[in-house]
Amino acid sequence: MKLPVYLGLLAESESTLAESYRQVAEAHGDEPDVHALCLSLAAQCDAHRERLQPVIDRVGESTEDDEPERLHADALSEPRSGPLGLLRDLQDLYLLASMTDITWSMIGQSAMALRDAELLSVVQACDTETAVQLRWLRTRMKQAAPQALIAAR
Repeated sequence: MKLPVYLGLLAESESTLAESYRQVAEAHGDEPDVHALCLSLAAQCDAHRERLQPVIDRVGESTEDDEPERLHADALSEPRSGPLGLLRDLQDLYLLASMTDITWSMIGQSAMALRDAELLSVVQACDTETAVQLRWLRTRMKQAAPQALIAAR
C-alpha cells in the first residue's frame, strides 16, 4: 500500500505551504489584507497538519526512497518586493496550494475506497479549507494583476 507515501507528501506540503504563507506575510506587510490573511492561512495549514497526524500515526508515513523526488514542493526561496513581486509570490502560493489540494483529493479517494471514516473526515474538512485558500489566492491575484502588470514601473 502506497498511501503512507502520499500521507507523508501531504504532511510536508501543508508544512511547506504554511512556511510559504508566513514568508509572504512578512515580505508584504505593507499590504494589510495579504499580511493578515497569509498568517491566518498559515495557521490553517498548521491545523491541517495536526488533524492529519493521528491518521499518520495509525497508517504510517513514508519519506523513503519509494517517494519520487519530483513530488516534493519547495517553499518560496525568497519572497519578492513590489507589486510584481506580490503577484509572483501569490502565484507561487497558488501552485503550492494546488498541489496540496489535489493531494487531499487523491487521499480522499483512497479513504473512500478503504472506508476509513477517520481519514475521510479529516480530508473533507481540510480539503474544503484548501479550496477556499485557492479561491482567495485567485481573487487576490486578479486584484493585483492590473497594478503589477500595467501601472507599475
